Amino acid sequence: MQEDQIAADPDYDSAYDFSLEEPSTSSLQSSLLEFQEENGRTYHRMSEGKREYIYPNDDRESDRLDLQDSLYVITLDGERWVSPGAATAKQVLDMGTGTGLWAMEFADANPQAEVIGVDLSPIQPSFVPPNCKFEIDDLEKEWTWKVPFDYVFSRMMTGSFASPKAMAERVFENLAPGGWYEIQDIQLPVLCDDGTLDPETSSLVKWQKGLIEGSKAVGRPLGVTDENKGLLEQAGFINVHETVYRWPTNSWPKDRKLKELGRWNLANFDAGLEGVSLALFTRVLSWSKEEVLALCSEVRKELRNPKVHGYWKIYIVYGQKPEAPKRDEEAEVQEEPATTT
Repeated sequence: MQEDQIAADPDYDSAYDFSLEEPSTSSLQSSLLEFQEENGRTYHRMSEGKREYIYPNDDRESDRLDLQDSLYVITLDGERWVSPGAATAKQVLDMGTGTGLWAMEFADANPQAEVIGVDLSPIQPSFVPPNCKFEIDDLEKEWTWKVPFDYVFSRMMTGSFASPKAMAERVFENLAPGGWYEIQDIQLPVLCDDGTLDPETSSLVKWQKGLIEGSKAVGRPLGVTDENKGLLEQAGFINVHETVYRWPTNSWPKDRKLKELGRWNLANFDAGLEGVSLALFTRVLSWSKEEVLALCSEVRKELRNPKVHGYWKIYIVYGQKPEAPKRDEEAEVQEEPATTT
């Protein structure tokens, strides 16, 4: 079905100037904070040699991740999860937990649940709800948890896995019958419905083409979020549901909620441009640090331009592992002996 075009606000003529507060430092063991430094950013040391993972783990990125959580809360009208099975889940896994904010919020709201947040980097706080814990691990390696999960959650993990298909299958295998898997993620590239973004001259388009090209080169492609619904269905999930939202590039829309989302999304991208770009462009595309920073500067200008009516699609997909068949359904139907006359 054709989506409605977002109406621009004719009275809006300047992008919102959103600045982050100074980051706070988590109280973690110093031995766990020996991160890899590169181009002025830090990256995880988990899985040495895993250079294809391109997201930083420093305080700047932690603040951005928490800001990004607010984007989802606004998108979902105050909620952080939408899966029907979330409220009754007892064993919960948060994949790529980052700062652990989602896991802690879920644990607080669902005291019956035991929540495990997993990430490559130990950037989570020490003081957490009693029913929440964090583990530093590589989700692409063998899962060793003994108890199946009732609910597995993944947010903004696009470009993190070599095979989203294999990950969907792994989640399916590690769910209890009747359990749920929920994915919240962004789809690249940026879209525009009214011609105000020229793909031939746009720095934003050039930047995203580089991201997609580089991610494919390292075997962790961006721009495949719209395939998640099909991947869940192929893996065996039932009751698969997909909802698509939109995040504007800034506060250009007329609609009040979209305007607010644009304001926060501008802050999100403004804070994360260099972080998502430096490793991929310098390691894979052989750009210099100076070239990357110059491109980010041009992208930032375009993101703040209210005359450019761009937006990204946000896909939220969830599905359920089928319930185990009842015993009477498993039993073979005994065939009555034939009678003779």
